[in-house]
Amino acid sequence: MYHTWMRYFTPGPVHHRLGLVCLGVGLQHGALPTVGPRTLDHHVAVVISAGTGWYRTPDHHVHTVTAPALIQLLPGVPHHYGAAPGPGWDESFVDFTGTAVTAYTELGYIDPDRPVLPLTDTTAARAAVTRIARAARRGNPHLEVETSAAVHELLVALRRSRADTTGEVDPLLHALARDAFLPLSVAQHAARHGMTPAELRTAVRRGAGCSPKDYLLGIRLGRAKELLAATELPVAAVARRVGYTDPAYFSRLFTRRVGTAPVRFRERQGRSVPGGWSSTVPDPEHPPVIGPRPSA
Repeated sequence: MYHTWMRYFTPGPVHHRLGLVCLGVGLQHGALPTVGPRTLDHHVAVVISAGTGWYRTPDHHVHTVTAPALIQLLPGVPHHYGAAPGPGWDESFVDFTGTAVTAYTELGYIDPDRPVLPLTDTTAARAAVTRIARAARRGNPHLEVETSAAVHELLVALRRSRADTTGEVDPLLHALARDAFLPLSVAQHAARHGMTPAELRTAVRRGAGCSPKDYLLGIRLGRAKELLAATELPVAAVARRVGYTDPAYFSRLFTRRVGTAPVRFRERQGRSVPGGWSSTVPDPEHPPVIGPRPSA
């Protein structure tokens, strides 16, 4: 069982002069079909927010993918990947291309030598993907410009979140982000790291500028917003996915922190983002298109 929402775009020549253009966006959850082997003519950033899986390189080396993680698909490079058997994973992706790709690669924001990169958190990256999805509303005259800006934002967010960046990532924050959806108290998180709750509070405040409770809550609510906006999962199922066994408590907490009940939040997002779920993944050779198709 899986859910998928996708949009593909055909930006014009003038939009390509923006440096980066978005060619497509997708939000997917569950036991998704295996992708590939295939080869594309553009870049794709695949952000894995929850779950595990694998990625096979052209020389048949298999990388284990453990969320949070980024899978980088490069033009002209065959790729083959998928979620592990079972509940699957939470995935969002953005297809993009443009002249600015060269500069981002030289600056280290795109790493052609490492198709799978661990992340500390996917909140900022998912926010950029969500902005692209919202821009995909029908009749949006600023579609190409808004999505172009969001691709730039996505690359920056992913670079900031990379767990392999020496000196920029606190391993403790990385571990907490990885385990944020487990039904654990702050004291239990501390114990997993051989710390007292007071020691954990000091370390997290030093690294993230907030308490462990607020750090974990921010990650959980960020995921809950995405699931509410991008899936048809019942609120109780969303609560379980982000670590709450009591859906009533989750609803009260969400309402207090976000300012609106989960159901109303979903309704509001539904008015912003067109379309719905489909159980069919579009053929990459003939993707759905928003706007006129390019002339032959």
